[in-house]
Amino acid sequence: MMQLVEVKDRQQARRFLEVPLQLYKDNPHWIRPLDKDVDEVFDPAKNKAFRNGTLIRWILLADDKPVGRIAAFVNKRYKNKGDQGPAGGIGFFECINDQAAANMLFDQARSWLTENGMMAMDGPINFGERDKWWGLVVEGFQPPLYCMNYNPPYYQALFEGYGFQQFYRQICFGMHPREPFQQKLFDRHANVEKDPGFSARHMSKKDIDKYAADFCTVYNKAWAKHAGNKELSLQQCKLLFRSMKPVLDERINWFVYYNNEPVAIFINLPDLNQWFKYLNGQFGLLQKLYFLWLKRFRVNKRFVGLVFGVVPEWQARGVDSYLIVEAGKIIQHRLHYDEYEMQWIGDFNPKMIAVAESLTPIRSRVLATYRYLFDRDQPFHRHPPL
Repeated sequence: MMQLVEVKDRQQARRFLEVPLQLYKDNPHWIRPLDKDVDEVFDPAKNKAFRNGTLIRWILLADDKPVGRIAAFVNKRYKNKGDQGPAGGIGFFECINDQAAANMLFDQARSWLTENGMMAMDGPINFGERDKWWGLVVEGFQPPLYCMNYNPPYYQALFEGYGFQQFYRQICFGMHPREPFQQKLFDRHANVEKDPGFSARHMSKKDIDKYAADFCTVYNKAWAKHAGNKELSLQQCKLLFRSMKPVLDERINWFVYYNNEPVAIFINLPDLNQWFKYLNGQFGLLQKLYFLWLKRFRVNKRFVGLVFGVVPEWQARGVDSYLIVEAGKIIQHRLHYDEYEMQWIGDFNPKMIAVAESLTPIRSRVLATYRYLFDRDQPFHRHPPL
């Protein structure tokens, strides 16, 4: 007999964290997330989303053994495109391959969200920013990037069997960094290079605040207010770059300037999961020391694209190609990386999809954000294009 238990104390929170251990014990592709990264989502002292919302989570038990879990949340600042009423979120879903078990979890979340005034539920998503724990893997079941969801293929059937529909697909592009670029990139690069006002360089840690400010300028012009993103303050950008400093590789973070004004950015990090996979979810003092040892002596050959952007006035003028080719002069010929993957781009953003496809046609993995309308007679609409 199955029953749902609400997480209300530390012991249950610990059990919530450990639900995936049995489900993935024989799956060679799963990388256990750091417990602290998951815990922080549910900590009001560390997650700013609590200022505008609330959440709840449950564990599904069968004969007192955990067989599933789910979190549900309401966030007033969640920007969900569409005209189908306010949508809540579900996330951190795990479940055995049993539709009845999944339905119990989805029903519980639906009931709670209805009580909180929602008319739909999106998932699996994060109670917070979209760069973490967002989407269900539907293609490319390879080891996840840091803070990326991973799930077995049967989860798609559980979601769709309940009645969820794909609200949008999230495309990741991958390539071998030393794979030759298409000739059209070099042609566009050559056209931009003719203008002496353009220059490109990788960042320097000693001037990290300067590059944080340049990032802030480009990001807010190119990305803020699109696809649920929000404008970042200069202080936020400085804190972000300082927090990344211990794991930054200066040579994979590039900036383009026109007459010394920043106009394009290409921000990447080594994939931290290539080190964290050895820590079994823990990050205490001993694990931190071990992490430092791994970082020093175990070469990380995968890096991840976080943000690629060109300010609007220079878009569709070849600046993206100029940036890629300039970065490639170092990344392709002087560095040790042999695997590259971009963080996801929503299929509602065809311009950025086109930019990614100009670099590589390989879709390394696809995730999907699903939506379930509580009024089953209401027509479903996918996320509108930007």
